[in-house]
Amino acid sequence: MFITEDDYIQIGTEALKIMQQSSPDNRLIAEQRALSRITSALRGRYDVEKAFACEGVQRDAELVGCAVDIALYHMSASLPQKMGSEVREKRYKDAIEYLKEIQAGRVIPDIPTVTGPDGEEDFHNPIRYGSAPKNEYIW
Repeated sequence: MFITEDDYIQIGTEALKIMQQSSPDNRLIAEQRALSRITSALRGRYDVEKAFACEGVQRDAELVGCAVDIALYHMSASLPQKMGSEVREKRYKDAIEYLKEIQAGRVIPDIPTVTGPDGEEDFHNPIRYGSAPKNEYIW
């Protein structure tokens, strides 16, 4: 899986408590929802399947952080007393804002882009350059 237990530990002790109190099924569902949210935000331009297949230090650290924050937000919502919900909500909103920055092109993550049918890199890049064929006005 793209998210490991060590990723939760790095976020802090509060995150570890939330993860430990959540059932394994809730954790799996929360992680799937987080990856689904990221996929829907980045699918247009980035090859998210390749990005989520990476392991260890090959993963984009900010993307991992977003996934963990979104998963923890969903896990904390199912816990009694909504443990640390203010912090989780803020981190969730920050993760969503980061994904919006990527969509707008203001932030470029270190993940592979979609390739075209001819192997063209960054196939869905909204910025294209080139020109039309030269016109010759000779009759």
